[in-house]
Amino acid sequence: MSRIRATQAAATGGLAGGRMPPEARRISGLLRMSAVSGIGFAVLFGAALVLLREAPGLGVPDSAYTAFYRDGGGGVLVTVGLYLVPFAGIAFLWQLAATRALLNASAGAHQLPSEIPRLLQLTSGVLFVAMLFAGSAAVGAVALLGSFSVDPLPSPEVARALAATGYGLLFVFGVRAAGMYMITTTTLGRAVGLFPRWVAVVGYLAAAFLLVSTTFHPAILLVFPIWTVLVSGVLLVRAGYPNGPSPH
Repeated sequence: MSRIRATQAAATGGLAGGRMPPEARRISGLLRMSAVSGIGFAVLFGAALVLLREAPGLGVPDSAYTAFYRDGGGGVLVTVGLYLVPFAGIAFLWQLAATRALLNASAGAHQLPSEIPRLLQLTSGVLFVAMLFAGSAAVGAVALLGSFSVDPLPSPEVARALAATGYGLLFVFGVRAAGMYMITTTTLGRAVGLFPRWVAVVGYLAAAFLLVSTTFHPAILLVFPIWTVLVSGVLLVRAGYPNGPSPH
């Protein structure tokens, strides 16, 4: 982080009145864009997760599936949550693009480790969004039918199979993609001095937890947005105090 601050401080000091030069303004704007889109993703993702959680789990009896979708009220909530998921994915893609642009702008004369972490960051971020969309669609498919179709709903066996497919896409594949995104983003951010050491440690520990976890508890899905909020908060502080003391 000291590299970025030193660059901004030197450039700012060369202008009358302490006005921020174009490159420093660009970095400050990217910091805010990455932070705001990251917080937006976390809020939308959390809200969608709460609503989608209303759908019956894998361990409930068939009667619970029948009662849930027959009554219709819970299905409406699941459908609303399903419609929130694309906006959460869009916000994350904004965060991904802004963070990559920020890393490139902040590197300066310092080379990023290699092309491999950058490619892995992009691939894992896009893969996470794909798993999020596909998994959420599978979990909410029967609720969507109940809200917009007049035909009889699928049997509880079909509803359970769709839910299991969605859970597998999210908890097995999506969670691992999120962990890889955290590792690569932390590595690249640390390389250009964007993140202090304690943020890197938290990021690596949280990513390792996601990579090795085997639970299907919904709380595990909150690890990624919580980390995103943490990183966004650090970036907002950086944007507000570009020439302040550099944390370690």
